[in-house]
Amino acid sequence: MGHGFGQLYKLRGIITYRLSPFEQKAFAGAITHGIPNTIRRIAENIPYVVPPLAIGYLIYDQVEKEHHRLMLKDPADFVNDK
Repeated sequence: MGHGFGQLYKLRGIITYRLSPFEQKAFAGAITHGIPNTIRRIAENIPYVVPPLAIGYLIYDQVEKEHHRLMLKDPADFVNDK
């Protein structure tokens, strides 16, 4: 056979074009397209992520305040102690 692994078959009627890895630009458009795309994707997900986090934080904060209030001693219970 004598062919490389990617050359073990024959395609007829299909034209394929290949670009050498040495001719490609690995980070082409990473700054001009990648950063704005990342910012856009984060901005699109903010309405889905922030409200549940805010509600969860508000519930947690109120529960902690109530727990702290319940752990305090009532001064009226110790008025007659000496």
